[in-house]
Amino acid sequence: MTRSLQAVAYCRPSVLESAADGQRLGLETSRGATPSGAEDHPRFFTGFLTYPQVASAGLLAVADVAAARYHQPQLRASLDPVVTGNGDRLRFESFSGCCGVYARLDVLSAGLDGGEVGHGTTNVDVNNPLREALSRIGADDPLHLRVGPEELAVTTLDGPVVEKKVPLPDRWLRGFAEAQVIAAGFDLRAELLAAEAVRFLRSLPRSGPRSGRNGARWVVPAGRVLRPTTRPVPGAVCLPGPERLATLQRVLRHATALRVYGPAVTGAATAATASAWEVVLPGMRLTLTLSPDASRGFSGEGGVLDALAGHEAAQDAELIAVLLAWEPRVDVADLAAASGLTPDRVRAALVRLGTSGRVGYDTAEAAYFHRELPYDAERAERHNPRLRAARALVATGAVALDGALATVTAEDGHVHRVRDEAGTLSCSCLWWAKYRGGRGPCKHALAVRMARRGAITVERDGMRVGGGAR
Repeated sequence: MTRSLQAVAYCRPSVLESAADGQRLGLETSRGATPSGAEDHPRFFTGFLTYPQVASAGLLAVADVAAARYHQPQLRASLDPVVTGNGDRLRFESFSGCCGVYARLDVLSAGLDGGEVGHGTTNVDVNNPLREALSRIGADDPLHLRVGPEELAVTTLDGPVVEKKVPLPDRWLRGFAEAQVIAAGFDLRAELLAAEAVRFLRSLPRSGPRSGRNGARWVVPAGRVLRPTTRPVPGAVCLPGPERLATLQRVLRHATALRVYGPAVTGAATAATASAWEVVLPGMRLTLTLSPDASRGFSGEGGVLDALAGHEAAQDAELIAVLLAWEPRVDVADLAAASGLTPDRVRAALVRLGTSGRVGYDTAEAAYFHRELPYDAERAERHNPRLRAARALVATGAVALDGALATVTAEDGHVHRVRDEAGTLSCSCLWWAKYRGGRGPCKHALAVRMARRGAITVERDGMRVGGGAR
């Protein structure tokens, strides 16, 4: 497994301290991206939390996911959450070590008081002593929040005093990005009021089946409740590995509603799907996005491969990236007007930017938001095995195009037939037979798509040259 070593450095450990005006929570930041470029320890907020106990529970939930490996719970991860300042809110994100659960706490403007929110993204230190202190926050305790170093620390410290080196597998980086792209295909499927939300979430198991696999679970809205069903009937939402929602127990006492998001289910498909579960809290939202199986991370879903395969999307993404300004909600129409691209090309560019961690997706607002992951996420694109294999097939001339049918000669000499049916590519390989496109295109279909785009580019260039000659 290919992995990189991520160095994270903080001025000092994050800490919760008592003061004359209440308690002070100082969250230390590492090197991150800001509108003025990379900064060693950016500062995003200083002020009060409107709902201290709620925010503390939400932060602990995000930290729980960062430290978890749900598929192998005996192994602990050591990944610091990511914080983004979007001007009107703070977002705290994490991704589980097993690559199967994405968590985000959005502290909205109603949850913040007395300070401006900056712009940028970096890691934030959430250490064990801080976790213990946060768990003791009372409902009436005033809590001052500082995200970033104190002014004195910025000017007097010679260098970081807390350093961590964390191995980050490429599949972890790919999964973090893939979760955003998959969530962009979700719609709101159900909304439960507080009492029913608490009842439903407390009824779920806190640990997985001892056998390791128990098949996909499904729920379907029935009035004001969620009713379990044994099959994916229309309107149903998949609940894969329900024990992974146990993290939401931290915030249940503060919940005002539960919203459930997922892809459209027609009833014909039986494969498990990803889903997102959002607990609505006073002044904030906590969302967990689950991969289709507790033993299956987001990194293998393949939803981003088509966007990565196109040269046009790469150029469009470079243009759109320049126009992003740390907005909490990216407006496709505005970007289309500013860039001169069609809305469809803007969406494709946003998908590609999502693969390198430069945008996230907020299911509650059905919109992307700008952030820059503090990791070398582009490394995941360069080392994606299916993408790399597809490019090698094209480079060696293994693809033969013939209208809606194409043939690809694999490395072992086997010939695979790729058929285009209304824009959807199917293949005669074992990958397609097993997943039927449920985990993205196979390397042969990707190679055909690349070859076709290359042929169109050559044809267009030839027309331009011919037009110039005339």
